[in-house]
Amino acid sequence: MSINPVVLVTRRLPEPVHQRLRRDYRALLNEEDRQYGTGELLRNAKSCDAILCTATDKINAEVVAGLPKSVKAIATYSVGYDHIDIAAARKAALPIFNTPDVLTEATADNTILLMLGAARRAYDGQALLRTGAWSGWAPTQLMGTHVSGKRLGILGMGRIGQAIAQRARGFGMQVHYSNRNRLSADSEAGAQFHPDPEELLTVSDFFSLNCPATPETRHFLNARRIELLPAGAIVMNSSRGAVVDDDALIAALKRGRLAAAGLDVFDGEPHINPAYLDLDNAYLLPHLGSATQETRVAMGFKSLDNLDAFFAGNPVPSQV
Repeated sequence: MSINPVVLVTRRLPEPVHQRLRRDYRALLNEEDRQYGTGELLRNAKSCDAILCTATDKINAEVVAGLPKSVKAIATYSVGYDHIDIAAARKAALPIFNTPDVLTEATADNTILLMLGAARRAYDGQALLRTGAWSGWAPTQLMGTHVSGKRLGILGMGRIGQAIAQRARGFGMQVHYSNRNRLSADSEAGAQFHPDPEELLTVSDFFSLNCPATPETRHFLNARRIELLPAGAIVMNSSRGAVVDDDALIAALKRGRLAAAGLDVFDGEPHINPAYLDLDNAYLLPHLGSATQETRVAMGFKSLDNLDAFFAGNPVPSQV
């Protein structure tokens, strides 16, 4: 790159990523970490060569159409890209890059945290301590659900799904999965494939949603499908909030049809259905799936690897 391209960075990223941006690009950084609205994003993009956005930026058809001609590419600081209108970007010949691989392990760890937190009533236990209400050990106090030996159903057996399965086997769980395509025998590692995701639900004592958010998967877990789960099942969602029908899940948790849920993502986040906050059997985290220092830096470096390759005229490692 003889002349460093101008890159608009829409959110504040970890400092090592900023250091590399300052070194290799003319970077327009958002040090205040203030969410840009559509108008502000378009104004800030003037004369930019690329945009490094995040999952909180809605790059819809209006934004794509309004971008200056100088913008040649968008790198998203995420593996998911449902916040970007891909059809509009392709129509505008605007390449989109994402960050697969680097957040697999952290997200899988977080899913196990959701599973254990929900199964072992971690929210109840912390609340008991923090409010000073704990009076000591009791034989029937805060009894949760045993994990070992149970059946784990995984919807979406990509990199993250396979990493979750690997961890679950350490707990002695039986792994079942549904995916668009069946994995090889080596990749399955003994997991049982279900071509029909509704059949998967019927054998899932624990059910983990790890599918992308698409029009086909929106509100996949609805009232009818919840009834297919075994009584007292536990649901985990570490993919996208839109794959769950919140009203249906909340109703099932309230009446005890499901024992618990562990949720890291929410439809419409950061605004979540307030009914979740009143549920003792909902273990809730604020979208922490990739939130380790190592992973967030790696995501930034992956984004810059993509931009480096693009501006050098080389194949881009991760193009949508």
